[in-house]
Amino acid sequence: MTPRLLQVDNFTPISRTPWGGTRIAGDLKHALLRSDGERVVGESWEFSVEPDFPSRLLDGAGTLASWIESARSEILGREGEDGRSSTALLVKLLDTADELSVQIHPADGDATLGEGESGKPECWYVLAAEAQAAVYLGLAEGVSREALGDALRAERDITSMLASVPVAVGDFLLIEAGTVHAIGRGLTLVEPQRVLPGRRGLTYRYWDWNRRYDAAGRADPTGQPRALHVEEALAVTRWDAPRGAKLLERSRLRVGSPDLHDAPTWVPLCGREEGLPSDHLQVARLHGTGAIDLPGWDCLRAVTVIDGTLTIDGVLVARGQTAALPARPSSRRASLAAAHVIISAAY
Repeated sequence: MTPRLLQVDNFTPISRTPWGGTRIAGDLKHALLRSDGERVVGESWEFSVEPDFPSRLLDGAGTLASWIESARSEILGREGEDGRSSTALLVKLLDTADELSVQIHPADGDATLGEGESGKPECWYVLAAEAQAAVYLGLAEGVSREALGDALRAERDITSMLASVPVAVGDFLLIEAGTVHAIGRGLTLVEPQRVLPGRRGLTYRYWDWNRRYDAAGRADPTGQPRALHVEEALAVTRWDAPRGAKLLERSRLRVGSPDLHDAPTWVPLCGREEGLPSDHLQVARLHGTGAIDLPGWDCLRAVTVIDGTLTIDGVLVARGQTAALPARPSSRRASLAAAHVIISAAY
């Protein structure tokens, strides 16, 4: 089974992402969209079987979900053997002209989850970063549940209660359930996530920088704030988890900017056997020029090209495109041309 290219413009509306920037449409996908460079896109759902923003095959032959259904065993591999009807993988591109809200995800099986809801383990790989760009990961040392709850209920600024982490191109961060997090401004990221098939990945919003918006999602001091979930977020926070440097030891890899003209290089980022330990996601970076045999993961993979081109089984994946790579056959040979690629899968 050959890889299948996915449509390149599966964008969420700006009312959903008022923090969005112009780099996805104006730079990364400019040659594919032929856009004017001013289009604001906060999220591009590159690889999705979720009904709200489903990925569609580029050749017009239906959705990613319907293609998986047509040959579930060969396409899903180990996910199908584990009893899943579809993939748990969701991959987005994010671009931020402003900070995202401060969020948290519960773990699978948490008492706050309702019927049809799932945890949402995720990770971030930094594609572009403006000077002094940062993310927020975890709480500052000494911040208690009582102090944070009091500040949130009083609508006070909680920036000093968050751990700010400077980031650069090639940084990879793993976001565990129960970890407070937010993406800062001036960043473009690949965000692989795991959402159980047929369920909705749950996010609780701690705080939104006291911003207000009009009905179209534009910043407006006379508008309405976004809905917050303060009590739910406090309840699922892991208050005993490591913070600061100890959290970064288990949550961050810094692999640097890739050399696009060197021999092809495979860099594990997370998984059960290599990279940062994760029971939910398997992610790797591939970069360089030349031919390479891809490791056999025996699962459906999202192949997202950031620079150059990648060719697998005669299918060329260009800059700004994502392809679905079936589990079988497990042996695949790829040809790279000044390529920078993120490959993602779900456990």
